[in-house]
Amino acid sequence: MRAATIACVLASATLSLCAEEQAPLVGSSHQASAWSDNDAPSYRSELLSLHKALIETESISGTEHDVGEVLVQYLADLGYTTQIQPVPPRNNTPADKDRFNVLAWRAGIRHDPKVMLSSHIDVVPPHIPYGIDDGDITKETMIRGRGSVDAKASVAAMIIALDELLKEGKVDGDKLVMLFVVGEEVSGDGMIEFSNAVANKEFPYQLDAVIFGEPTESKLACGHKGALFCDVTAKGFPGHSGYPWLGKSANELMIRAFAKIFDTDLGSSELFGNTTVNVGRFNGGVASNVIPEFASVGMGIRVAIGPEESGAHIVQEKVEAIFKEISEDAFDLQCTPGYGSVGANCDVDGFDTIVVNYGTDIPNFKGDHTRYLYGPGNILVAHGANENLTVADLETAVEDYQKLILHALKQ
Repeated sequence: MRAATIACVLASATLSLCAEEQAPLVGSSHQASAWSDNDAPSYRSELLSLHKALIETESISGTEHDVGEVLVQYLADLGYTTQIQPVPPRNNTPADKDRFNVLAWRAGIRHDPKVMLSSHIDVVPPHIPYGIDDGDITKETMIRGRGSVDAKASVAAMIIALDELLKEGKVDGDKLVMLFVVGEEVSGDGMIEFSNAVANKEFPYQLDAVIFGEPTESKLACGHKGALFCDVTAKGFPGHSGYPWLGKSANELMIRAFAKIFDTDLGSSELFGNTTVNVGRFNGGVASNVIPEFASVGMGIRVAIGPEESGAHIVQEKVEAIFKEISEDAFDLQCTPGYGSVGANCDVDGFDTIVVNYGTDIPNFKGDHTRYLYGPGNILVAHGANENLTVADLETAVEDYQKLILHALKQ
């Protein structure tokens, strides 16, 4: 990357404008002739090159700086005005310094965006290198690597979709803006930072619609479950395991509480199904022959009820009541604010629909705007060791994002 671009990206903690000419983004080791088959769209090479560059740039949550640079360079080379919004480090360590959200639009004197395209540039650990099937590229060619689905596929497809529409003169660049945020996989701090800036008029945006990119199997999502994450601790009384009645087992208290939680209807709805609980982490005790004095659990709840603002609180109250039923004073529950089930607009011709169980940045961006949720790839492989999707998935997403952009602009 050219020095001027790097200096622009690493500007101080104020919002910075960045745009300049760069060398083209280098794509793949495949020969150019191998990028196409008989029905390949004209943008295939550009799409796959961008997708590859994003995956190859490691960006585990908190360390998104380098992939942000890649995006700024690429978008500026396409002729976009780019603006970075600094986001505080997650852990105040050198590895996660200089994080920033990236905004981009086609510069114009009447820039007044009504539709925003947004996805995230952070990924879950560990980094998995880019991989692609050998041989000529066809629609069935498989692409692998961390972020290949979640959500660098959405980022790449959004950029190409909008750029193709602009080339064809089908949209007014002044009415559109792209936002790529950090931190979605952990706390949503990138989108929260942007939402606060909009509320404080640092960005004079009055958006009619936002298209959010997440893996939805190339279907338009009608919404997703809410989320509530809690750390639970239990305090008992230690002693010899041969005389359990003389002590109080923190592990047993925790097990009894969660057995009841799993058997309790914490809230359900026709659209989102049942509220579900995952015990993601359980620690307790010091030895098998000692009654455990302390136990702790990391718990994730997918909330199937609304409203969005209070659904998680309703579920939390039910869970707290169960803990108190098991023991009045043994448990301590520390939860994130959480949110209830989240609705999205899925009434668009030409799309199959879906409801998903994972969280997104939709509730982190406050405002009175229509929300669309769509993206290529399957969430069931997104956080796994074999994260993958096909070239056809990416190309379908380009066409579908174009349909959503045109639909949103007409509303």
